[in-house]
Amino acid sequence: MGYVFFDTETTGLSPAFDQILHFAAIHTDHELKELDRFEVRSRLQPHVVPHPAAMLTNRLPIELLVDRGLPTHSEMVAEVRHKLLAWSPAVFAGFNSIGFDEEMLRNALFQTLFHPYLTSGTGCGRADAYGLVQTACALSSGCLAVPLKVDGRRDFRLASLLDANGLGSEDAHDAMSDVLGTVALCRMVKDRSPDAWQRFVRLSNRAAVAEIVDEEEGFVLTEFYGGEAYHRAVVCIGVSPDNRHGRFCIDLDHDPDGWDRMSDDEVRAEVSRKGTPLRRLRVNGAPTLTPLEEADDLMPGIDVETAREVARRYRAAGEIGARLIRIYTDNWRVTEPSLYPEACLYSGGLINDEDSRLCDEFHDAPWKERTAIAARLTDPRLRSLATRLVYSEHRSLLSKEDQASADRALAERLLYADGGPLTLGAALDALEVLIANTDPGSLALLSMYRTYLLDRIARAKSFCKGG
Repeated sequence: MGYVFFDTETTGLSPAFDQILHFAAIHTDHELKELDRFEVRSRLQPHVVPHPAAMLTNRLPIELLVDRGLPTHSEMVAEVRHKLLAWSPAVFAGFNSIGFDEEMLRNALFQTLFHPYLTSGTGCGRADAYGLVQTACALSSGCLAVPLKVDGRRDFRLASLLDANGLGSEDAHDAMSDVLGTVALCRMVKDRSPDAWQRFVRLSNRAAVAEIVDEEEGFVLTEFYGGEAYHRAVVCIGVSPDNRHGRFCIDLDHDPDGWDRMSDDEVRAEVSRKGTPLRRLRVNGAPTLTPLEEADDLMPGIDVETAREVARRYRAAGEIGARLIRIYTDNWRVTEPSLYPEACLYSGGLINDEDSRLCDEFHDAPWKERTAIAARLTDPRLRSLATRLVYSEHRSLLSKEDQASADRALAERLLYADGGPLTLGAALDALEVLIANTDPGSLALLSMYRTYLLDRIARAKSFCKGG
């Protein structure tokens, strides 16, 4: 099985309310030899307001984003889906991809009525090169050159690592350039730290992670904060009540009997403090794990047999784990579903079989038939998203009344959205701050965006007034 390395450029940091503007991917074999590459851009959707900081970081002028020669967002997503399915099964990876790029991809698929969990398909794996390079540096200190930030902490940003290891590019933050850099880093780690690479491969498999977490009498969990690796011997004590892939683990330095001598309030304070002994992980999130018998390099002097004995005691006294999880999660609030359907990927439940079939029918049908198909969807999220797709792609297919209603809803969203997407006014405020503090070389890009925002604000206000 090969690998698919991918990266995105986006309008901002919100998977629900921002969009992918540039998607790039490289398909390799198991030896990281390139087999194919792919990239595609999209123009801006009518309801999305780019954050000026994202435009500055990615050096994206507004003229490019509204170029009608580019594919629409739904056309781009369809192309991405087609290519990734053709390369599957594979291990999907990127640099901080699990934390960001994969979430952007999932939401893009969801909002265009495709199955959102493409990278979790049968036989596929998920991994993150960001964790790989940190693990490699923890296991093999000379594996990579890691620069320091001004405050003395290690700098694991992709561009910084590439520069420090002679792999830099003038096109930092270009999606394809970042994918090429990520592949180059992975090749370097694979050659210089084979152990780290093998862990990366093994832990990309959710079933393999679940077997270690759920079955082992203890293991080492490695977490990274501020560029530093922190190792703990832990054992799994239960499943997260809000996510079947989530697990709670307990630090084996804490004696099981000690919890019985603590009140619920004392337990709550202990498991909620900074550096809590109660740790959380997701078995589908490519965590960094090490068997206890291999832990001596990471935790010199660890008494493996003592750790295993403590782990067995936690496992035998299941009521301890249940109590810790109950107390820790007591104050978790059930949040109300968002008023915005695009923010409800995880809160609205799985898509049922009939709606999945209708989504396929929606994509196979001519545009003129899609409004009727949208109306048959039972999931209100999908029905709303489908109607928005028709409006964005072929507005003239809607009735005059529906066009007017959608136009007004768009104008109000751009101006007044509360607790959801970025508004034109908020973008303008953020832009003014950037302009006041930016270098002269960036002023032209930001000034063009300012002109765009002012014009769009004026038109949206005029429409809301009925002008």
